[in-house]
Amino acid sequence: MMEFLERVREVANRSKNASSHALTEEATKTSVVMPFLKMLGFDVFDLIEVIPEFIADVGIKKGEKIDFAVKIDGKITILVEVKPITLPLGQAQYSQLFRYFATMKDVRLAILTNGREVWFFSDVDAANRLDNAPFFTFDLQSFDTSAVVELARFQKDGFSIDAIVEAASKLKFVDATANYIRQQMTSPSDDFARLVGRNIYEGSITKSVLEEMKAAVSAGMEQVIRDHIQDRLNIAFKKETSADAQVQTPKVDAVADPVETTEEELQAFMIVRAICASKIPVARITLRDAKSYCCVYVDDNNRKPVCRFYFNGKKTRSIGIFNREKVETKHAVESLDDIFKFAGQLEAAVLPYASAS
Repeated sequence: MMEFLERVREVANRSKNASSHALTEEATKTSVVMPFLKMLGFDVFDLIEVIPEFIADVGIKKGEKIDFAVKIDGKITILVEVKPITLPLGQAQYSQLFRYFATMKDVRLAILTNGREVWFFSDVDAANRLDNAPFFTFDLQSFDTSAVVELARFQKDGFSIDAIVEAASKLKFVDATANYIRQQMTSPSDDFARLVGRNIYEGSITKSVLEEMKAAVSAGMEQVIRDHIQDRLNIAFKKETSADAQVQTPKVDAVADPVETTEEELQAFMIVRAICASKIPVARITLRDAKSYCCVYVDDNNRKPVCRFYFNGKKTRSIGIFNREKVETKHAVESLDDIFKFAGQLEAAVLPYASAS
């Protein structure tokens, strides 16, 4: 997975450069889309495997072209339509993709991309009919490790269309549910508030009661999320009963003045440990305090930095997160809860050290 993540990052850099320099569809194909297909394991220079400008007559329309047709085991399995990187996919017309998909029985996967967004379609709703909405989207300029894991399904090696379509069906409903819940959290609908109200309120739900219910629904869902975060923290640490597994007293760098690790820094450290627990054993994630910041390392090794807490300022606080090249990027935080916003970056920071002990 680490090798694949590195390839994704290389294409991501190409996408960022293309945003400024690739002004046409052809430039987008060459600078980003072909490297993207190569990243997935396809030989873009083999015309038997990746066919550019694929022609297929559809009904009365003759000579229409799809940008790429990709073969697996000798059968056209994936269709790829490209738009210029300057055009958001939400504004793109992709009727050709729908028409081609319906006429090619072996095709179960279609990709629409502008060199930044990559939309994956299948026929979950009806066989041989492209769904109206993608079941998975990937943003080459903004992604986390969970999205990379999902993207890895589409590699040529180990490609399984049945597994992809099964995952597509699940993702479709999960994403729709998540979007609906997000909407209800920020602005509960009257119907949703009434549904909750009928289960927790005995009286008649008048207009004034409904407004109270909408506010309560929003606050209640936020409380559920906070409780879930706390449960995750508890699970991460409940098994740490041995001396080796418990949080050790943070080491202090040699400085003239004594360094005191604050309760807030310790809590931030525990949050980082909980976030990274799915990627690396929590016992390997350690804290070392210094005069101007606290640093989280893997294996207490300063060559394996994860992040730094800059909590000593009177007015501002921030967390600095290291990438694979050990370059630190600082982010302002107003509260400890803000650390969870950077979960994907923190997981990515420990991944390079996960396989080494």
